[in-house]
Amino acid sequence: MLKGLSSNKKQRGVAAIEFAVVLPVCLFLFLAVAEFGRAIMQYNTLTRTVRDATRFASSAAIKGQTQIVTIDDQLITDVGNVAAYGVPAGSATSLLPGLVPANFSIAEDGSGVITVTATYPYQPLLGAVLPQVMQSGTVTSAFTMRAQATMRAL
Repeated sequence: MLKGLSSNKKQRGVAAIEFAVVLPVCLFLFLAVAEFGRAIMQYNTLTRTVRDATRFASSAAIKGQTQIVTIDDQLITDVGNVAAYGVPAGSATSLLPGLVPANFSIAEDGSGVITVTATYPYQPLLGAVLPQVMQSGTVTSAFTMRAQATMRAL
């Protein structure tokens, strides 16, 4: 009985040590999964806004009954506003943090097909904290998301 008691004394702090070793790994995995989910959500929002902007541009690019696709400055401004804010007036809040009409471009290939392209600088939530944790200023976690949609003018 005495022998069992002495082995219990030896095992007393093992649970605390295991917790201290496993906790940082579990936290890292949890934060990585959360950040990946946030990136997927923002990419989904970006592709949706590009698709909506392309749909808006394809319906507004042909003026009157001419059947000629015209991409003028007003259409470029309206498409950028639809893509960034969700409305042509551009008075709403941005659909993604830091998303502005300048992130979008519109092109027509000459056959009536309109393409809207977007670039969005994704900044992870932990992007500013990571260099401090790693004690290095060289860690960069930002990257550029790109989305493109093509549609024939209506």
